[in-house]
Formats: sequence, C-alpha cells, structure tokens
Amino acid sequence: MTEPFTLAIDAMGGDAAPDIVVAGLELGAERHPSARFLLVGDETRLGPLLARYKRAAAACTVQHTTEVIAGDLKPTAALRVRNSSMRLAIDAVAGERAFGVVSAGNTGALLALAKIVIKTLPGIDRPAMAAISPSARGDIVMLDLGANVSCDARNLVEFAIMGDVFARTVLGLTAPTIGLLNVGSEELKGDDRIRLAAETLRNSHIASQFHGFVEGHDIAGGAVDVIVTDGFTGNVALKTGEGALKLIGGMLRQVFSASIAAKLAYLLARPGLERLREWLDPRRYNGAVLIGLKGVVVKSHGGTDAIGFAHAVDVAMDMVVHRFNDRIREGLLRIGDTTPAVAVAVPQS
Repeated sequence: MTEPFTLAIDAMGGDAAPDIVVAGLELGAERHPSARFLLVGDETRLGPLLARYKRAAAACTVQHTTEVIAGDLKPTAALRVRNSSMRLAIDAVAGERAFGVVSAGNTGALLALAKIVIKTLPGIDRPAMAAISPSARGDIVMLDLGANVSCDARNLVEFAIMGDVFARTVLGLTAPTIGLLNVGSEELKGDDRIRLAAETLRNSHIASQFHGFVEGHDIAGGAVDVIVTDGFTGNVALKTGEGALKLIGGMLRQVFSASIAAKLAYLLARPGLERLREWLDPRRYNGAVLIGLKGVVVKSHGGTDAIGFAHAVDVAMDMVVHRFNDRIREGLLRIGDTTPAVAVAVPQS
C-alpha cells in the first residue's frame, strides 16, 4: 500500500467481536466501495469470517495480533498493553498509515489511548466526544458526552466550533444553530465560565448561529442543531435520554399486549409504530466521535450489531471524506485565542 488505509478497525473490540465487526464491514464496503480497511485482530478468527464476507475480504488487509483490551480494564492499564488490537489500530492513525479508527471496545481505554497516542490538534485544549441524537425536529449533535468531566470557557467555545463542523459534515447542515446547555435560558443564568463562553460566541464568526442558552427539555425538543455542554452534564443527559427511550418502548409493549382490543389496535397502528421504531433505532445513532484529535476516532457501542457497526463506519467515512479536521483548524483560526480559562463557579439558581 502506497496510500494510507481509509480506516483502521479494531476487530476484537465489543461484546460480539469479531463477528459483528466483519459483518458490519461487509455493509461498509458495499456503501463505500473505494474504502480500504486495516483490520487489526486475531487472523485465525478473522480468516473464516472474511471467507464468508467477500466484499469485506476484498476491502481489508489483516494485521495480526492476539492481544485484546478487556472491557473492564482500567485506562491506565490499557496504556501498557502495546500490542492490543485497539492500540495497533490507533498506532496506524498516529503513524499516518490510516486516516481514522473505529472501535467498539473499552471506551475509557479508547479515550486514553487516542489522547496520548494520536494527540490533539494545534489550538485544541481538550478533545470532546460528540454523537447524533433524535429530536422532535430531526437529528441533532451533542457534545461533550463524557470525555471531560469539567470544562472552562475556552473548552466550551472549542466544543461549539467543533460541533458546528460536525453538524455540517455529518448532518449536512449549512448553518447549524448552536446552544449552550444551562439551568435556564436567561442571560444571567449559570456560572462564570458558561456566561463567558456565551459572550465569546456572540462575538465570533458563528455569532449568527449562536442561539444562546438552552435547557434540558430543549434537547429532545430540537431547539438547536448543536447542544454544547461539559462531559459530566452531557453524559448524564445522554444516559437519561437512553433510559427514557427504553421506558417508552417497554410501556408501548405493555399497552398493546394488555387485551384483545389493544392487540387489534396494534395491528391498525403497526405501520406508524414501525416508522417510529426505525426513527428511534439506536443503531441509527451508533458512532460517537472523539473530535479535536489529529486523526478521526469513532467509538461504536460495544453491544451493537453489524448494522450499528456499519453506521459507525459511515460516520468515520463522513469525517475523512469531508476533511473534518482541516475544517476544525479553519474554524479555530477564525475564532482566535480570545477565551481565557476561568474557575468553575457554583451555578446560580
């Protein structure tokens, strides 16, 4: 290979790896026929799978390793496992042998390895984890989802810049609206850091896109296209949303199985419910991106199936094809170094 691989793939990360990984790459190779994948994992297990999935076999080059980072391994310990499938896939990006990496493995290990091995883009203080979520007005972007428990004003401004580029790249929006998640929409709400971040964004090149402060209910309501917050709040909001969707799904099953009349009603409502199921299918939103690094890093849900993993590959491909990191650099140059860090204050009620 004289050209870098399009993506390096951690073949052994995830609950059902490597089976769902290779099956997902079969779909990915069909959708992206020009892509080339460096598939890192145990070739004794990958060989029989690639024999079944011809498109994946044609698109993949296998790099053999038997070492795997376990799902419960601490990030500090993962850093010492030099020949794991995750580490070697990340090394390929750091060594410019691949443009990006996709893994369904240990989230904490992926975050730690990516930050230390691939490193952040110039001008980025901290990378952020971003993902797509459903809302009443269509898909939205939310970040940070857990990479940074606490953030200062500069971090939030950087997240807004990166979220803007992410929404343009993945959702195809020309001028995505951006909101800072806060305890209220009034200008005096929140602590010093979030008010300073808002002031900086109002004076930036994306001022016309900045909506201001948004509240928790605005996430599902789709008040803006990009929700910006710190990793602690973002992760809580994400898990709360996932739990709410599971609750609604369980309640609908109970309602439509409660009686003969309810089952008949289900038959009448089935086409609409099927559309709802497809809209809220978590596989559609699989693929959280660690943005702000020198390479593309996509985290697939560990419990996903082939369809979900293929979607994570789609997200990574979007980032590579649309020069995501170059566009972040351009945005940072336009924002300038105008956001000083401030101490985290207690939010006002």
